Amino acid sequence: MEIQQLEYFKIVAEMQHMTHAAEQLNISQPALSKSISNIELEIGVPLFDRQGRSISLNRYGKLFLASANAILHEYEKAKAEISSLVKPGYGDVAFGFIHTLGMEVVPELMAHVPEKYPNMKFTLTQAASYNLLKWLEEGQVDLCLSQRIESKTINIEWIELWSEELFVIVPKNHRFADRETIKLEEIKDEPFISIKRGNALRQIVDKFFKEAGITTNITFAGEEMHTVAGFVGAGLGVSLIPNIKGLNEYNVCKIRVSEPICERKIGVSWAGGRYLSPAAVQFKEYLVEYFKEK
Repeated sequence: MEIQQLEYFKIVAEMQHMTHAAEQLNISQPALSKSISNIELEIGVPLFDRQGRSISLNRYGKLFLASANAILHEYEKAKAEISSLVKPGYGDVAFGFIHTLGMEVVPELMAHVPEKYPNMKFTLTQAASYNLLKWLEEGQVDLCLSQRIESKTINIEWIELWSEELFVIVPKNHRFADRETIKLEEIKDEPFISIKRGNALRQIVDKFFKEAGITTNITFAGEEMHTVAGFVGAGLGVSLIPNIKGLNEYNVCKIRVSEPICERKIGVSWAGGRYLSPAAVQFKEYLVEYFKEK
């Protein structure tokens, strides 16, 4: 049974006149009669009492009309809800971002969004990049802010938004503490405090060491970079991380890497080939413009 059939039945039931109902619906009377007959055939009982050209709802018809009205109401409600989601400037966006952007970048970004899109709603999720990838694959997030991530199952689109330098950090009493620059190979024998495996930053750092032809003596792998900075500040090793907010509050010195150039690129990712709501498309375009200006 189709929604259109229910709409036809409702009009006939309200007007209790087949000819007038057909005129209002702008269809032929035989076509309308056939539609009502098909409903009755599918349900298995007559819905109208017929006496000549007169028709009236019987008790089965009244019961079915109540159900039809409820179905049509829910159908219109669903259409209205979906329409509000895809209306320009409205709708919900599921937005994920890596942990290191949660201290400053994303809060500042989201503080500006209501100025541009006061009627948009956001579901924000902070996670490691491998979780963001999983949620992109499953369709749980529309967009995510992270390093470039790649999937083995779907096409992930990515636009670079900015790049940030990675620095060697050492305890303030370390022999390298007064250095302005350093080569990555110079810390190969130092106890190294790392981010845990699976994190996109860990992959980037490992790549830089591989390019430099050295291995590190990892003594601890933390969940996030403030933990790493804390261990370095306590004199337990050195590390390679971005200039995170609050880094100066730890007992560490930050040294620029002269060779190789160490930086990571941050961008916005989404599942290519999958439907993006107008709200998500608008927000993606906003991200590009926002970070271009910054």
